[in-house]
Amino acid sequence: MKRKILALLLISCMCVGTLAGCHGVGAPGNDSGVSSDSEVADRDTDEDDFSEKATDSEEMQNPVESENSEETEIEKKTTEYDKPEIDEPDTSVKDEPVVQEPKPDTPSYCGALQVIGNRLCDQYGDKVYLHGLSTHGIAWFPDYINEAAFKEFRYEWNANVIRLAMYTAEYGGYCSGGNKEQLKQLIRNGVEYATKNDMYVIVDWHILSDCNPHTNKSEAINFFREMSREFANHNNVLYEICNEPNGGTSWKDIKSYAEEVIPVIRENDKDAIIIVGTPNWCQYIGDAAADPITKYDNIMYAVHFYAATHTDWLRNDMVKAVNSGLPVFVTEYGICDASGNGAIDEYQANEWIRVMNENAISYCGWNISNKNETSAIFKSSCNKTSGWTEEDLSASGKWMYEMLRNTKLGD
Repeated sequence: MKRKILALLLISCMCVGTLAGCHGVGAPGNDSGVSSDSEVADRDTDEDDFSEKATDSEEMQNPVESENSEETEIEKKTTEYDKPEIDEPDTSVKDEPVVQEPKPDTPSYCGALQVIGNRLCDQYGDKVYLHGLSTHGIAWFPDYINEAAFKEFRYEWNANVIRLAMYTAEYGGYCSGGNKEQLKQLIRNGVEYATKNDMYVIVDWHILSDCNPHTNKSEAINFFREMSREFANHNNVLYEICNEPNGGTSWKDIKSYAEEVIPVIRENDKDAIIIVGTPNWCQYIGDAAADPITKYDNIMYAVHFYAATHTDWLRNDMVKAVNSGLPVFVTEYGICDASGNGAIDEYQANEWIRVMNENAISYCGWNISNKNETSAIFKSSCNKTSGWTEEDLSASGKWMYEMLRNTKLGD
């Protein structure tokens, strides 16, 4: 009986609790069971407090994550403000200094030549060094005027100038029964082959036995008028108007001749280099230095030497003339004696080359032929006109070949 009463009481209590949970517990004076605005606000506040507590609780549950976050902030500050400056190695590619090779003293680089003071210069005013060879008389050795030979002289021998020697009074010369048209054609061919091979070329009125240039002056005037007209557009042609005055011909005679021939060339070519010979086979250079031609520009004066005959005294005279302001061009030289024969004097020859190089003096070696004489560069037994080997060269030829090969154009 007592058990039944206790069970009934327990069930009654459970029912009352359930009803209270369904209707909610209202504030005093509110029996409707609907929550008031203040109750909602209080509930929202309670929810916010719960969210904050939940957050705090999560942080407490994840202390490592919170610490990492703080470390990240510290790292950021260190990166932005406290990171020490360290010099980074320079890995950029730097330009290497450019080593400029000397320009070759050839027409394609230097253009038309000019005389500035006592120096031969290019179109830009820089010094020019012409090193090359002279033909023998083209009336006697015409076969050497060919393109293959000129190409060989330029690229094998390292020459940048060729002198075309046209005798005037000797047998077969221009003024002594030679074929004028044929000789002029050889000159034209020589200029053409020199031009094709990027060389300068000297047209040489080669007086010798006629001694005084006035002897064939009218012929010279006509010749140079015609040639300068034909070559007016070339930048590589130089004119030598009297090779070796001799036989007592004075500088006064030579100068008066030059002052008649030069204006004829200037009618067609205003600026070409003109080379004037000097007395006593081009040895009395001091006479020209004392009284140079002043009416025209781009005039040079010739010195000729043969090493076994002409030594210190002529070198000293030449240097003295250059130092006085005279532009000098050695348009002919040999390393034997003045006859073109005899023994070779290599010591004196080397001294001449040294002095000419030191004083920026250009020069042409005598001679392109196989004539049976010491100064010829080919053996008399060699009948080739190109394609030479060392065996074809005379002693003079071997010396000149080695000297030219070891001379850097532009040095």
